[in-house]
Amino acid sequence: MPVTPRTKKLTGFCTATLASLLTVQLVATSAAPLLAAAGPRGLPAGGWSGMWLSGESSQTPSTTPTTLQQIRTIIGADTGTAATLTGKGVGIALIDTGVAPVAGLPAAQIVNGPDLSFESQSASLRYLDTYGHGTHMAGIMVGNDTATGTRGLAPQAKITSVKVGTANGAVDVTQVIAAIDWVVKNRNHDPANPIRVINLSYGTGGSPTTWNDPMALAVELAWKAGIVVVAAAGNQGNSFPRMTHPAMDLWLIAVGATATKGTTATTDDELSQFTNIPQQDKPIDLLAPGTSIPSLRVPGSNIDNTFPAARTGDTLFRGSGTSQAAAVTSAAAALLLQAKPSLTPDQVKDLLKQGTFLQVGKAAGMGLREINVNRALALTPTLVRQSWMLSTSTGTIEATRGTSHVVANDVTLSGEKGLFGPFSGTAWAAKAVTQTSWSGGKWMGYQMAGDGWTGTSFSAKTWGAATWPGKPWGGTGSWTDPAWSGRQWEGRFWAAGTWTGRFWASDDWSGSSWE
Repeated sequence: MPVTPRTKKLTGFCTATLASLLTVQLVATSAAPLLAAAGPRGLPAGGWSGMWLSGESSQTPSTTPTTLQQIRTIIGADTGTAATLTGKGVGIALIDTGVAPVAGLPAAQIVNGPDLSFESQSASLRYLDTYGHGTHMAGIMVGNDTATGTRGLAPQAKITSVKVGTANGAVDVTQVIAAIDWVVKNRNHDPANPIRVINLSYGTGGSPTTWNDPMALAVELAWKAGIVVVAAAGNQGNSFPRMTHPAMDLWLIAVGATATKGTTATTDDELSQFTNIPQQDKPIDLLAPGTSIPSLRVPGSNIDNTFPAARTGDTLFRGSGTSQAAAVTSAAAALLLQAKPSLTPDQVKDLLKQGTFLQVGKAAGMGLREINVNRALALTPTLVRQSWMLSTSTGTIEATRGTSHVVANDVTLSGEKGLFGPFSGTAWAAKAVTQTSWSGGKWMGYQMAGDGWTGTSFSAKTWGAATWPGKPWGGTGSWTDPAWSGRQWEGRFWAAGTWTGRFWASDDWSGSSWE
């Protein structure tokens, strides 16, 4: 079987114990809470190895969902000039848990970039969203669910999915850095839809100093290359004193979530209880709806099996978190860039920050604003330029990981190592700055993916796959295992774009991260 990460119990949120065959796990090396409000350790800001997904909140779920149509009104995108915008011609890189070809995802709006996750080593799991998080994000952006009339906020934007997370979210920060590098290198692979936005609904478990952190440099180089980087602030709660990383980086857009009470009026919107509020350093840049949002469901995925009460009909699934707020913001950025393609990332950030002041609760006292697309369109872009110092990348990757790590064959990936060998932040930085860290499917000399586009997937493009070289970082075993045979989806793999069975019959998530 491929060494697919498994999570153990972490303080403050539920975890998964997948099939006993799985040999890679995400474990806490500290008893302190990581992302207390996060779900599938991920990263999706619930967990990477050192990174967490930000898409799930353990807070009491809203009894009133906020539909994407309502969100379109809340963010000022359903009237005036904004109502005519679709995101057409704008590419969004979704670095997440992959996307599943469910019926509500238009094939013409999705392309698979490389699968850099552990599941890339299983032909039957490669590119697919076994977790259910990435598809939920994609639905917020470009979904078109004819069964319910649910339509994404930027329905004609083009998503390039770069899968990094597995069925329980586990992934190392070096994999995410490689993903960001790949996006920068290949941002113009589709001239009609150049990648102008990166959505990172992830955050690390560490709290490094951004002035010398490798992850910080990765997102900063993407920003300098003309890509708006949107990052989730994290779901550990208002009392948590900092945002997750890389949201804490000064260059990019850090997004918190609002509770919209199921109404389209912004007068009752307030900061969600699960959003991290920094007590020092960089504050949250802006807010976007992120509570009880129905988006595309992946039947049989991890979260679908774990939280059946979150299902909305047969095709949708409710989710709350700064992940969802980040996806809303990425879609809004695509609308803005369609209307004004010459905008720089600095200008997009500045315009989106000039949203609607919230009038109640903590957000009002903090002067936080919720995005408003029509307001942004009406403003004259300034020549504003951020002048923060770029990271030197001389810090340690271990500081970026923080308190969680991936483990293969009971050996922890820690220290200055990546999946395949030593990792030098300075050596990587020298190549990243010149956009030479990737050569074909090799990242820093290691074959992580195929060497180019191949096959047909979604809009007739898929970045090729490759068998990973060598052995796990512990030096024993291999990246694949015959025991994996038969441990796939029950029954047929896909049938008419829907799952025909469960992911793993032995899933036993507990707690409530989604709704």
